[in-house]
Amino acid sequence: MTLTELRYIVTVAQERHFGRAADRCFVTQPALSLAIQKLEAHLGATLFERRKNQITLTPLGEQVVRQAQRVLEEVEQINLIVARGKDQLAGPLKLGVIATVGPYILPDLIPLLHKRAPAMPLEIEENLTANLNRMLLHGKLDAIVIALPHEESGVLTRPLYDEPFKAVVPITHPWSKKKRVDTDDLGREKVILPHAGHCFRRHVLEQCPDISQSDREGVQGNSLETIRQMVASGLGITVLPCSALSPKHQHKRLATIPFHDPVPERQIGLAWRKGFSRPAALDAIVEAMQALKIPGLTMLAVKEH
Repeated sequence: MTLTELRYIVTVAQERHFGRAADRCFVTQPALSLAIQKLEAHLGATLFERRKNQITLTPLGEQVVRQAQRVLEEVEQINLIVARGKDQLAGPLKLGVIATVGPYILPDLIPLLHKRAPAMPLEIEENLTANLNRMLLHGKLDAIVIALPHEESGVLTRPLYDEPFKAVVPITHPWSKKKRVDTDDLGREKVILPHAGHCFRRHVLEQCPDISQSDREGVQGNSLETIRQMVASGLGITVLPCSALSPKHQHKRLATIPFHDPVPERQIGLAWRKGFSRPAALDAIVEAMQALKIPGLTMLAVKEH
């Protein structure tokens, strides 16, 4: 039994398809299938039920795959231990970013980070918070940029910046000439927000509860950019974080309006597994974040939670 064979069965279990698993493992499908058949023969047990267009794990296979995953994670820990004695800023860093942050922060962050750690390219995963957290816990990501607070056993966080929200309306809207609006006013408007699952949606509804009255109409968007275009078309109004409203993201058919106090906002932070062996890499990300010059962001002093 080899680590390669264990990687094969874990990948097939994840993909439920020999072809896709072979592609991920950079081998041919016949080679992967043969290796798994040899492993099954060695164990004297069938791990996968092979039906037409369907691959499922046997009950015993499920147990074996879970143990194989643990073995592979322990091997990765050995690699990380060895890395502690090497340059922590050398080699890729697997970074997860929520979708309402990535497009607006990464274009400015990556050049700043490259100056501090030129030998540390980023492998970036953009996803929902719940998915990023799961990938972090399973070792598929090294760190994630998410909205705080984020309570998870075995995970540490650092606040990076506070970010206020602003109302965004079509230029033909009666509010377009206002200097400020109240969050209470949103209840009388058709407000378009991201789909459920986006933490940004939850933050807006928590701090602007009057939106719930209009939110029942169910107009939602898959991304902030989709929502921006729907508002520009005259479908309704929205609330966006200020990083999505920097000069490079301005739209000539839209007007941006700040809120009266208390201004709704969110706090963005960095999260990683306790015991992560490359703290210098995390420090480099934090330093690059603090060097951002995006209007409206309030950078925070570094402290662990």
